[in-house]
Amino acid sequence: MNDIRNRIAIASVCRATLIASLLGAFVAVSARAAAHATVFDPLPTAVRRLNLQPLGRLADTTQLRLSVCLPIRNRQALTALVDQISNPASPSFRRYLTPAQLTQQFCPTEQDYQAVIRFAEENRLAVRSRYANRLLLDISGTVPDIETAFHVALRTYQHPKASKQFFAPDAQPWVDASVPIFSVNGLDNYSSPPPPVNGTPAARQRSPRMGAHSPADSGFYGAEFRRAYIPDVTLTGAGQSLGLLERDGYLPWQITEYESIADLAPVPLENVLLDGVDGRPDTIDYGVIVTANIQMAIAMAPGLDRIVVFEGTNPDHLLNSMLSRYEIKQFASGWTGSFSSAQVEGFALLMAAQGQSLFWSSGIWGAAFDSLCSPTDAPHLTTVGGTELQVDPSGAYASETVNPPSGGGISQILTIPPYQQGINMTACGGSTSMRNVPDVAIVSYPTAFVLNVFDPFEWGTDLSISLWAAFAALVNQQAAILGQPPVGFLNPALYEIASGPLYGSCFHDITVGHSEGLHHNSYYAVPGYDLCTGLGTPQGALIPALLRYSGAVWVDYNYTGTVEDGSFEAPYKTLAQAVTAVAPGGRILFKTAGSEFEQLTILKSTTIGVTNGPVTVDGR
Repeated sequence: MNDIRNRIAIASVCRATLIASLLGAFVAVSARAAAHATVFDPLPTAVRRLNLQPLGRLADTTQLRLSVCLPIRNRQALTALVDQISNPASPSFRRYLTPAQLTQQFCPTEQDYQAVIRFAEENRLAVRSRYANRLLLDISGTVPDIETAFHVALRTYQHPKASKQFFAPDAQPWVDASVPIFSVNGLDNYSSPPPPVNGTPAARQRSPRMGAHSPADSGFYGAEFRRAYIPDVTLTGAGQSLGLLERDGYLPWQITEYESIADLAPVPLENVLLDGVDGRPDTIDYGVIVTANIQMAIAMAPGLDRIVVFEGTNPDHLLNSMLSRYEIKQFASGWTGSFSSAQVEGFALLMAAQGQSLFWSSGIWGAAFDSLCSPTDAPHLTTVGGTELQVDPSGAYASETVNPPSGGGISQILTIPPYQQGINMTACGGSTSMRNVPDVAIVSYPTAFVLNVFDPFEWGTDLSISLWAAFAALVNQQAAILGQPPVGFLNPALYEIASGPLYGSCFHDITVGHSEGLHHNSYYAVPGYDLCTGLGTPQGALIPALLRYSGAVWVDYNYTGTVEDGSFEAPYKTLAQAVTAVAPGGRILFKTAGSEFEQLTILKSTTIGVTNGPVTVDGR
């Protein structure tokens, strides 16, 4: 480049740029609602896709309890705010809302809440529970009154995969457009049976295996996960809580025995029991999965203050309960059915505005399953795929391949989010117009997680989400030590880092294997992003990268601090420092208005910009 004599003059011209990223599917529903009536809640997949024929009507005397979810207020503004909170070039970067601010600005108004209450009472439906953020209202009533209120007939059907019956409406429920209802949960009781756990019952007493690694025999457990992924990291998750969304209970003795055998300190557990669940596992398959999630979180972050297990059957209750726990900054969920993208996306947006990270399993279905009945492609959560991990005799990372049951793919209805738009999708067969999943991955097999029950566990990505949420707890522990805010919604930072020179040191790029998840085409691992493992699996260097993440090197002539590392929080005080630090092809951004005379030679491709106004470079 030419020798440039720079005089930088930054005008303080504020530009409020709102990026409307409301999903197309939601827009279509809203437009239809304005013209006719509010349509919500898809029919169960079995009824809609398999064309099941009803066996009869649900008895009139049956009492049903429903949860009504109200729509987020100012949704476009909320989406734009979350984009700004996640954007290092924004003055709002990682400046999160408090629960009170969130309720005041984006939750339903008291007027809207009262309108839904009147609707229930006018239709002889009893109000059972009210919520402070006004997002939910619990109601109950008899079948005839519910059918009248929502213009449906409740029918019974034979379950296509289990020897039981379920009930569901015979048509899309709707109400008058003047009633602010986004969705209703409880109009059906369809649920898929749990996937089988591939393994054999193990003897109750097992010998600890802390030495040589033989994954084919017993899998990884305890400190072996940290040894493989973050061998030089001393962070333990201290000061952090981690939330797990679960569909079943667990046996506490399996957690304490795992901690004992793996030589891990006990981590306190807290159960949030909703919808009448008692905390005990209803099925061996689901109970094993819950136990696995807890154990994996402890293995990656053994110093957590606590793990909070949210157990229930109503998705709205679970998500709202998680949202209300403002102090928990990382959550994980392995559910891929019973939730819709629209439902989870709303809560994910609200959680992101509060600085909470939400990790969701890509499951065995992937994005190609059905966005109406699976949240894996919701754009404001981090979708996690699974890998098979190989280590060397010392336990150090050797390689990874795709875990075949791990789902992935391209969303059928949700458009590509901004953070994926710069990713080259040619090699992996991804889309440049629709949301691609997963975002990241980590080991899901082989893993010896529930000693004395099943060993090893060979299914899906439930383990992966706990490991990633625990990894986020390590990042947030370090953020707290440095006096920084939580990292919050990670996807913009993850994709930005992966697009730069730190990709190889922050991620393991998985290039071998392919997925064979249910009901979608096979996707193959390729260099860079792919539809099996996303950006790849984490390395320890990703922790400081996320904390230093700014998407650019920052300069602030007005900065008075003593620490200068080029981050948003600790910018350089001169352009020369930034030019030295910036990577070729990188960006230099000025944080506040100011001017300074500097004479220097720039010998690398660099973009110079500013947060909130124009930048003038006087080159001679």
